[in-house]
Amino acid sequence: MTGGIQPRAESKGGGDDLLGPLMVLTATTGIVDAISFVGLGHVFTANMTGNVVFIGFALGGAHELSIQRSLAALAAFATGAMVAGYVTNRGAIRTPPRQLAFGAGTEAALLFISTVIAVGQSPPLSSSSAYALIVLTALALGVRNAVIRKLAVVDVTTTVLTLTITGLAGDAPFVGGHGARSGRKALSILLMFAGALIGTVLLLNWGFMIPLALSALLALAVTVVVVRRAPKGRLATTAND
Repeated sequence: MTGGIQPRAESKGGGDDLLGPLMVLTATTGIVDAISFVGLGHVFTANMTGNVVFIGFALGGAHELSIQRSLAALAAFATGAMVAGYVTNRGAIRTPPRQLAFGAGTEAALLFISTVIAVGQSPPLSSSSAYALIVLTALALGVRNAVIRKLAVVDVTTTVLTLTITGLAGDAPFVGGHGARSGRKALSILLMFAGALIGTVLLLNWGFMIPLALSALLALAVTVVVVRRAPKGRLATTAND
């Protein structure tokens, strides 16, 4: 391969070989957003749409919303996306499995650091600890989102469900749609819901450490599975690619 052309996940059967790991990361999103919204002061560190509107709400006079925390999440998320974009756009990591391993591995590392910071901590946190967790988790999800966007697996974003729900409803057979990939759309919704539920229960009963550790372990599991399943030839990069 020449000219730095980036292979895309859909060129290999729509990314079906990556679907399982991506679904695990979808559940992880629910856990992380439960931690951030419930425990860190009504801020999202995986879903940036929420932060944009929260800033608007706060400027309009709504209470219990922090412009500073939403801005911190947005800045950290964008930084993570830029880091991942730099790595993947330069062609150092060219195959979809290798890209996913990079994204999930980076996410796991940042979430493990967050877990260490959160040992023994329950809501509400001190300002410094809260900002540390906001920045680290948003940075992790920014890296992952940039990688997922690069993979472009059809109907799987791992972090937002608006288009997923739209596709599931709009393409339903009983309204004349083709119903393609309805299973993965429905599973994405179910897994993010389950992650949010589990993350909230763990946070409210055992504090930050357990849900953060679970998120980190899930991201690490994805990294290991992707690396072990992919043929060595797909993970290797040569100077002549």
